[in-house]
Amino acid sequence: MLAAFLFARLCLAQKLLYVPGTINHVKNFKEVVSIVIIKKETSGDRSRFLPLLLLADESEEVVKEYIDKGILYTIWVNSNVAGVVQLIELDDATMEIKNIALKPEDQGKGYGKKVLQMLVAEVERLGKKSIIVGTANSSIDNIIFYQKCGFRMVAIKKDFFLDYPEPIYENGIQAVDMIMFKLDIRQN
Repeated sequence: MLAAFLFARLCLAQKLLYVPGTINHVKNFKEVVSIVIIKKETSGDRSRFLPLLLLADESEEVVKEYIDKGILYTIWVNSNVAGVVQLIELDDATMEIKNIALKPEDQGKGYGKKVLQMLVAEVERLGKKSIIVGTANSSIDNIIFYQKCGFRMVAIKKDFFLDYPEPIYENGIQAVDMIMFKLDIRQN
């Protein structure tokens, strides 16, 4: 417990966003605490994050169109890079999660939900009122995930993925339309 407290203080000192880790149950009912943070990337060439960004957006051509826009954060789990998040300002009130990706071995452990909680706090700190995110009609797990995190469906961008260089298939379904979700942030 003291180690987690000290780690949280270190994160605050280094201006890292921190939400206490998730508890994962493992064999023999031992508990493992995972520390999840996101760190704003401010240095240099973002192309080194391309492999992580491609986990969520399969078109390298499309990712390269937005890789240098907005704010890029790395997702850290227990001092290891586990993924990335890219936020782009749409207007005075709204930020878009352009890309959010976790390595396959870090998925399904509650880290994505923790990252979204941190992003909500960050977007609120930036003075915005809402977050939007889009996912493919074929991304069934993402559609469920965003709704469980409080996002509401607000629009469908028809034929969005038909402009991609190569067709994308997930769950035996071709990605054709982009389903847009929105989360309104409560502000005092």
